[in-house]
Amino acid sequence: MRGRFDPRRWRAEEPAPEKAYETAGFGADGVELADIITALHFDLAEWLGSDAPPKVFDRISGALDERFTSVVTTGQTVDRETFLAGIWSARNVMAGVEIEVSDVQEIARSGQLIVVRFVAENRIGAVKTGSRTVTALLVTDGRTHLWRTVHETSVPEPARPAAPEPAASAEPEQSGTARDEDPAGDSGVEAGGDASTGMRIIRL
Repeated sequence: MRGRFDPRRWRAEEPAPEKAYETAGFGADGVELADIITALHFDLAEWLGSDAPPKVFDRISGALDERFTSVVTTGQTVDRETFLAGIWSARNVMAGVEIEVSDVQEIARSGQLIVVRFVAENRIGAVKTGSRTVTALLVTDGRTHLWRTVHETSVPEPARPAAPEPAASAEPEQSGTARDEDPAGDSGVEAGGDASTGMRIIRL
């Protein structure tokens, strides 16, 4: 399924009238923020990693607020239409990809706005293909949660430990002793070397 993205495509159901949410981290329907975040990334992975049906794209589109913006890892800011156009054209371009969400934290909450931070990691099988820290602003009416803005920062790969330097080779110690030649004959004096100082020593 390929075609031009229609920016008029919109969520099938508008949010219900405002309703106060109940406890921190939960909507009025008892849904945890971690579940909301995981659900969107599950749909993104299904769309990017398989021959997903159009309803998956509709769920992604329906989760984004009308004023949605995203700051991607390159630092570029994109609006909702640009973001969705990119997603639309990226169907099944990362076959088998999975997106794992972890370390979900609620940073702040005021009125209808919730600030969250989490880590998202792409995997294809056992291979990590990218990890990022995400800060997002959600808008809620107590029943639904829409994504207003997202800011992603790449997580650098852990530095590999430096290879150990080869041990310095010690100067070979002179083995044994040598007897100085004496034109007059054997003087009874031995000449050797001190391997630690390199100095010539005389042993009697």
